[in-house]
Amino acid sequence: MIEGIQVLKDNGVARIHFAHAKQNAFPTTHLKALQAAFEEISNDDDVHVIILQSDPAKVFCAGASFDELLAVKTPEEGKAFFMGFANVINAMRRCPQPIIGRIHGKAVGGGVGLIAACDYALATIHTEVKLSEIAIGIGPFVIAPAVLRKIGTAALSELSLTAHAWKSADWAHTKGLLSELHSDFDSLEEAVAQQANRLAAYTPQAVAELKKALWKGTEDWDNLLEHNAAVSGRLVLSERTQQTLQQLKSKS
Repeated sequence: MIEGIQVLKDNGVARIHFAHAKQNAFPTTHLKALQAAFEEISNDDDVHVIILQSDPAKVFCAGASFDELLAVKTPEEGKAFFMGFANVINAMRRCPQPIIGRIHGKAVGGGVGLIAACDYALATIHTEVKLSEIAIGIGPFVIAPAVLRKIGTAALSELSLTAHAWKSADWAHTKGLLSELHSDFDSLEEAVAQQANRLAAYTPQAVAELKKALWKGTEDWDNLLEHNAAVSGRLVLSERTQQTLQQLKSKS
């Protein structure tokens, strides 16, 4: 495993690969690097489609780093951490290229937000998703707009209020979070490559205009996600939330 963010470009397709020893979780450094990768590729006319993927030896994404959440001491520090996810989601929606998600396993919290910010997510039948934030004491506020855009209010309510429960790949597919399901990792990888090659062959200007149309109505997200990051940044400082995080860290 090469930890961090890696970018590989080939024949119009850019693969952004993220990895972290603790179940592909995201510390601030990785969030900043992921944001930078999307912003760099956005300006690369030779890239026509992006694949977001993670180390398949781990879960797809365990969300925020517990170590960094426990290190937060002020509301400003809390907001700064959650802005990491906000900035990544905003960078993804501003990308003119379509983003394909290769979702090979479980995703929690911010990982679900990344899936929702993809334009087309392919997954294995073993994928499961969970928004555990409200049980921790912070709520999924930064990623909620992206998830809401994909699955609607009723499904977001169900997902966020059953913070203890994993939702199956079938559930996520039915609700619209996942676009396709495949039997195993090899068939998933093959389908991802085929879809990426198809999209890369289309007229880039037409695809960019389509993506712009699909994301219409999100123009206020710079301000919205910043506001939501501040809310989470305050909540993470509560004694109960810190105790819960400490317990979860000890189990990880």
